Amino acid sequence: MLEPQLLADEGILVLTPQGPLEKADFERLALLVDPYIEQKGALKGVMIYAKSFPGWADFAALLSHLRFVKDHQQHVARVAAVSDSSVLTVLSAIAKHFVRAEVRHFEFEEKDPAMRWLKGGS
Repeated sequence: MLEPQLLADEGILVLTPQGPLEKADFERLALLVDPYIEQKGALKGVMIYAKSFPGWADFAALLSHLRFVKDHQQHVARVAAVSDSSVLTVLSAIAKHFVRAEVRHFEFEEKDPAMRWLKGGS
């Protein structure tokens, strides 16, 4: 399950996985962010905030996740993976080659520096 929080004033989406990701999570996520992107043109950033990565519930969830990224990546400037998970560390390194957004990994306790970076800091 994925808990999204859209910080509309900052243009930042915070995603907090609470269990294995499901296909419906990405359908709900699109319903949340698509109107914002349509109105504002883009998100400044996306923060994935997870102590550990819970994985996907099934193959359909993985495909839905990949489709969501493909359909939305051109509308996101920065992605911060805030996690102690080695899986998210590796995924963030791989993502750099497939998405337009600038991708950076932060340790789980570095949520505040990650947020500052998403807002445009260094």
